[in-house]
Amino acid sequence: MPKIARRLRIPLVVLVVVVGGLWLGNNSTLVTSADEPFLMAHRGLAQTFDVARVQIDTCTAQVIHAPEHPYLENTIASMRAAFQAGADVVEFDVKLTRDQQLAVFHDATLECRTDGTGTVGEHTMDELRKLDVGYGYTADGGATHPFRGKGVGLMPTAAEVLGEFPDRELLIHLKNGDAADGEALAALLLALPQRGRLTVYGEDAAVDAFRARLPDVRATSKALMKKCLIRYEATGWTGHVPNDCRNIQLHLPARYGRYLWGWPNRFTERMAEAGSRVILTADGGDFSAGFDSPADLNQIPDGWSGGIWTNRIDLLGG
Repeated sequence: MPKIARRLRIPLVVLVVVVGGLWLGNNSTLVTSADEPFLMAHRGLAQTFDVARVQIDTCTAQVIHAPEHPYLENTIASMRAAFQAGADVVEFDVKLTRDQQLAVFHDATLECRTDGTGTVGEHTMDELRKLDVGYGYTADGGATHPFRGKGVGLMPTAAEVLGEFPDRELLIHLKNGDAADGEALAALLLALPQRGRLTVYGEDAAVDAFRARLPDVRATSKALMKKCLIRYEATGWTGHVPNDCRNIQLHLPARYGRYLWGWPNRFTERMAEAGSRVILTADGGDFSAGFDSPADLNQIPDGWSGGIWTNRIDLLGG
């Protein structure tokens, strides 16, 4: 064998071994899990709306589809219905009131879906309880309002939700970006025995303040997810999970996941071993786009054992 061929042979063998090792170590088809995927119901069982009509300033309560059920988002009744429909986890939104309670409400202002004005932070909880959270809903451009008068007193506090579902898994969304919101939620959860069944996510400053007080509770924000994924991309080929990926939750559209080492099943397994969870969101939207029809489930990777985000637990559960 010519000397040049012998010199090339050793690097080629090394390259084949390295590539083969990378493939074997990060091949997802070799991973099987006995765990079933879990369903995460966004805002409980809620009214749906025409996404095609939604702009950044659109009031979604004013573009709902014709109602198929009587439940309103972020109410205890809607959460109970979601669990009954088959949800494993229910998500809800919280905001700090003027009297330092955490109200369960999504919107930046009250005008869209209630008969109130201003923001949650400008009102006490007693004032917010008097509002009709079904006031603004319409499916026909304002000709009729099917939930008007039916939502008075239905805005709960986070404490009430936690008391209602002490044995269920909940995902709590800190909607405001204020550190005070995160600190208030940490103070609320501090004495709760069910902290291990709770996950918190939201705006960066609020989540950072929460984690500073309660680092043992799984939490995430866009900044935390970005830091985790960038560092995982640098080391994940070795199977190593960075500390920044431990005890968090990742909300990942499938279009991003396919670039991760070991995606989907080996990646999910590695995160689970690090105390973290992965919830798959639908492509084509933001990080809360859901799998909202049985046909959408065809997009879920084979053998998936993480979470599935849905806005239609009534269609996917059971």
